[in-house]
Amino acid sequence: MFRIRKEFHFSASHQLSHLREDHQCARLHGHNYIVVVELAAATLDENGFVRDYHDLKPLKAYIDDTFDHRHLNDVMEVPSTAENMAKHFYDWCKARWPETSAALVSETPKTWAEYRP
Repeated sequence: MFRIRKEFHFSASHQLSHLREDHQCARLHGHNYIVVVELAAATLDENGFVRDYHDLKPLKAYIDDTFDHRHLNDVMEVPSTAENMAKHFYDWCKARWPETSAALVSETPKTWAEYRP
C-alpha cells in the first residue's frame, strides 16, 4: 500500500464546557493546531502518485476559511476535541478524495488524535 500525508496548520480557541468546572480544558483557551491528512492506494496513478499534493489545496482553503483564528465552539456541532476534529477532517476529505485513509489532529507538540476507520 502506498501512503502520502500532508500537513496543515491553524490557530483557534475553544472551550470544552461539558467538562467539570475544575478541568483546565473547561476554561477558554487556544491551540496552534496541526492537521495531517493521509491518503492510501494499492496502485499509483499514471503520474506515479497516490494523489497529486496540489489536489489537496481545497483542504487548506477550507481550514483557513472555517477554522483559522476562529472560536471552535462556534464552528463545530460537537465538542471541539481533537478526536472529533480528526473525524470531521477525515469525513470532509473522504467526500472529496476516496483515497483518504486517516486524519490526525495535534493540539500540542506532544498530543495527537487520529481517526482511521
